[in-house]
Amino acid sequence: MSQHEALFIIGSYLLGSIPFGFILYYLTEKKDIRQEGSGNIGATNVLRTKGKSAGIVTLACDMVKGVFPILYGLKHFDSPVIIISGGAAVILGHLFPLYLKFKGGKGIASFLGVCLVFHFPSAAAFGAAFLLTFYFTRYVSASSIAGVAAVFFVILFTKVTEVSMIVFTVAVLIVIKHHTNIKRIIGGTENQLIWKKNG
Repeated sequence: MSQHEALFIIGSYLLGSIPFGFILYYLTEKKDIRQEGSGNIGATNVLRTKGKSAGIVTLACDMVKGVFPILYGLKHFDSPVIIISGGAAVILGHLFPLYLKFKGGKGIASFLGVCLVFHFPSAAAFGAAFLLTFYFTRYVSASSIAGVAAVFFVILFTKVTEVSMIVFTVAVLIVIKHHTNIKRIIGGTENQLIWKKNG
């Protein structure tokens, strides 16, 4: 691995570590989002605790984190393995952010951002699986896991083995990050996301 490639991956991780949900909530509420709602720093918890606009902004920022490294990688590197490694590093940064003592979010928005640029059919598969699961369950967590699984299977049949292995590793980490949600779903206590006219 060249110095440029190593710096690309390290820089991607540091970018992924930026906790936009935490920053937005602290700047506007002067509170730690980790002490509110589910305690997660991602868009869903921001949406539930602060509202739709804040949730959408957080979602967009976290998605952009995944988009930038892939765009850079596509311009500067020929290896899809290096490019997706930068995407994986961004997601790892969100899951285990350096700036929050490695306690981060679930990584879904950044994962989707990576897919949108690296392999759009995977992003489409994510969207289809997410929406279908959400339609029947109203569980964001279950829908997210279904979307991640769909991406892995699409990548498995369309990309090189090394890329599939990296995506599989990231997918497993994301599922592990959802372990408390999975327990609540099994126990019937997971919160559903239901849109209301009054927000």
